[in-house]
Amino acid sequence: MNRAERLNAVLDLLAADGQVEVDDIVSRLDVSPATARRDLDTLAAQNLLTRTRGGAIGQTVAYDLPLRYKLQQHAEEKSAIARAASAMTPRGAVVGLSGGTTSTVIASALGIRPDLAEAGPQANLTVVTNAINIASQLAMRPQIKTVMTGGVVHARSYELVGDYAAAVLNSVTLDIAFIGANGLDPVLGATTQDEREASVNRLMASRAARAVLVTDSSKIGKKAFAAMGDARLFGTVITDAGITAEQRAALTEHGYDVIIAQ
Repeated sequence: MNRAERLNAVLDLLAADGQVEVDDIVSRLDVSPATARRDLDTLAAQNLLTRTRGGAIGQTVAYDLPLRYKLQQHAEEKSAIARAASAMTPRGAVVGLSGGTTSTVIASALGIRPDLAEAGPQANLTVVTNAINIASQLAMRPQIKTVMTGGVVHARSYELVGDYAAAVLNSVTLDIAFIGANGLDPVLGATTQDEREASVNRLMASRAARAVLVTDSSKIGKKAFAAMGDARLFGTVITDAGITAEQRAALTEHGYDVIIAQ
C-alpha cells in the first residue's frame, strides 16, 4: 500500500467510526506507530481531520454524512476506481463530479494529490459538483476551485437537483465528468434510482468533453429506475477487477471503452 492509498484508508476508517486511534491504524493497516502519526499529521495539515491525543476525530463538515456514505459497500473496489479516475485527471482540468459514494471517494483521491495542493496564483483544478458533501470536503482545499450547482437538496443523497442545477451546468464546460450509477446494462446504458438525479447527471455528462461512468462491478448487468444514457454519452467506464470477461465483452461490443482499476 503506497502513501496515497494509506491516507485514503485512514480517511475510510475515520468516516466509518467518526474517530480513529493510532493503535487502530497500526493494527488494521499494518504500519508502524510513527507512520500512523505522520499520516494523521498530514491529514490534519490538510484540514481533513482534527488531531487528538492518541488519534483523530473527523471534521464535522466533511464527515457528517448520510448513512449511505458512512456504511460504504465495496470500499476497496471504489478506492481502486478513484485512483484510476484521479490518474486520468490532468492538473488544470475542469472536472464534473456527480453525487454518490464512488464520486465521494474520487474527491478524496483528488484532494490528497500533492501536485494539486501546490501553492500558486491560480487553482490547480476546478471541480463542478451538485453534491453538498463533496463541495464541503473540497472547500478546505485552497488550490482546488470548487463550484456548486444550485438546486433543491435531495435529503437522501445530499445532491442538488432541479432547474437551478441545470441553469448552472448549462453555463459551464467540463474537460471530464465522472458520473456514478446504480446500474449499467450494455444495451440500456447507465441508470440510477432517482429521476431527478438522473437528469442532473445526464446534463453534467453532456457538458463534458469526456464523460466517464464510475461504477463498481456489482452494478454491471443491473438496471435501476431512471435512465441516464448509453455509450453515445458515456464512452468510458471505470470499474474494478470483479467484472467478468462476458460482461466486459458485452460492454465493449456496445461501444464502451472499459478500464479495469486494479
